[in-house]
Amino acid sequence: PRHSSDLLYLLSNGFCLLTMAQPPDAKKPRLSEVDPKISSWELTGSDKHGNWLKRTGARAQLWAAGYKEGDFQKPIVTVAAPYMSINMCNQKFRILADEVARAVEEAGNKAFVHHPPVISDGQSMGTVGMRYSLSSRDLMADCIELMHEGYRADAIVTLGGCDKTNPGVLMPLLRNNYVGITMYGGTAYSGEYKGERLTPGSAYEVVGGVASGTVDIEDAKQIECRACPGSGTCSGMFTANTMSTCIEALGMALPGTSTRPAVDKTTNEVHKDKLADCRATVRALAQLMQKGIRARDIVTLKSFENAITVMQALGGSTNACLHLMALAMEAEVPLKIEDFNTIASRTPLIGNLTPAGKYNVVDLDAIGGLPVVMKALLEAGLLHGDCLTVTGKTVAENLKDVPLPDPGQDVIYPVTAPLAPAGNHVVILKGSLAPGGAVLKLSGKQLKPLRVTAKVYDQEYAALDGIMSGEVKAGDVVIIRNEGPKGAPGMPEMLSPGGALIGAGLGADVPLITDGRFSGANQGIMIGHVVPEAHVGGPIALVKTGDTIVIDLANLVLDLDVPAPELEARRKLWTPPVPKYSERNFLGRYQKSVGDASHGALCS
Repeated sequence: PRHSSDLLYLLSNGFCLLTMAQPPDAKKPRLSEVDPKISSWELTGSDKHGNWLKRTGARAQLWAAGYKEGDFQKPIVTVAAPYMSINMCNQKFRILADEVARAVEEAGNKAFVHHPPVISDGQSMGTVGMRYSLSSRDLMADCIELMHEGYRADAIVTLGGCDKTNPGVLMPLLRNNYVGITMYGGTAYSGEYKGERLTPGSAYEVVGGVASGTVDIEDAKQIECRACPGSGTCSGMFTANTMSTCIEALGMALPGTSTRPAVDKTTNEVHKDKLADCRATVRALAQLMQKGIRARDIVTLKSFENAITVMQALGGSTNACLHLMALAMEAEVPLKIEDFNTIASRTPLIGNLTPAGKYNVVDLDAIGGLPVVMKALLEAGLLHGDCLTVTGKTVAENLKDVPLPDPGQDVIYPVTAPLAPAGNHVVILKGSLAPGGAVLKLSGKQLKPLRVTAKVYDQEYAALDGIMSGEVKAGDVVIIRNEGPKGAPGMPEMLSPGGALIGAGLGADVPLITDGRFSGANQGIMIGHVVPEAHVGGPIALVKTGDTIVIDLANLVLDLDVPAPELEARRKLWTPPVPKYSERNFLGRYQKSVGDASHGALCS
């Protein structure tokens, strides 16, 4: 034994010295002066820490799992890749994880691969399964922390794809300040039918078209079959691509990796550029490990401001408000929901991207991806160039040799001649209907002050039935409540009723207000994330059909125009809803612990 303590440990536990996994006089490589095995020495044992012999039992099982002589001195790198076989966004993640793991091992480390859970928003939309989508974000983060800490790993690579997986795989890195990096699995190509670009949102909007008689059933079938031509995340600037670009802007993913296609268009096999991204990501991780750069060295208030600026400039999803707030809380960065308005007020809309524009994200990639966008924003003084990134360089250093967007294209407009001026994309409203905030997505629309009549629905399903039956008319506002983080629970997306409004030709005339949220594919006048939500007795719980709702964009106000005495009388009659799920059930536990949308709907 190397230490007297090891001998005492062996004798006290009845071990036979001849059965040690490594003979006493075997040579082991010396650890460097700065030990890269930050935590994994606890698992494998280490001379330096005096626990080599004590970890004999653990090493025996690692031998069985494929460890070889010399592997025990190598750092352990977690590879967390949310995989699901029938989820188009993440179905290639086993291949990507294997490629990352190969690169990790070739770099002299040991890869520990695992696959956290992932729920597809697009597939679960409009079902009870959608209650498990947002909640899976926090569960995913906990699963990654559990596996990383449980196996005492030293660094981490996470893969993000479908909406919730992008923030979900980054949250534990910020929560625990790991040495780590995240990588995007890639976006899908555009669908096409009759010369028109399609996105997954097209298949939802066609439902309202069929119901209103403006689309025939055969066209609907063709759109269904063509909207999603292969693997990868939803093709537009929806939530997945919004969050991938935000995370690249945040500094936690390599430049240029957030817009690449997931697969080869002709074969549907993993794209060679994505395989190259895997290897480049591992090389960047090695530099982070060598320099001791951790997640919170990169993620700061200024880097969040960069991410929000990119979201506003590209026309990103309202879900960015939810997820960036959650990430900021995990990183203990003092970001506030009102900061989205501050940044919106100075950031023009320059991305001509779906759902409001005409191009998809592969078209952005073709002109240089996010780096050319960030170069334009940096030169306009809209980004903080001194923020550190996972390259070990600052934003400005990364962009030094990146060109501006080619003036001959119209995917990205010039900052000086934008699609819409500053303050015309995602804004936060407050008022008597939403004292804690609500999120409105304008996508460049000029919205005049509105006084509209409430049509109140207590669930998403009832609202969809009302829209499709013709119950909702121009001049109404659809109110969908009890769909918040606690109320649903799980804060489902209102893509189905929102898409039905568009399909019925009511998108420009009928706002939709909810304490739930929206898909990045939603268009129209969509106001979500109402805080406080109905479940906790927020004003939205007191609205009645026929009430007047005031939407005043100039003053960022969302009001319920009902006299105070009447509201007080309604409040006295309101009773808290009975929980839908037992606390022994996953959703019951989630309902009890989840916070409000203005703070990221984070579990505590």
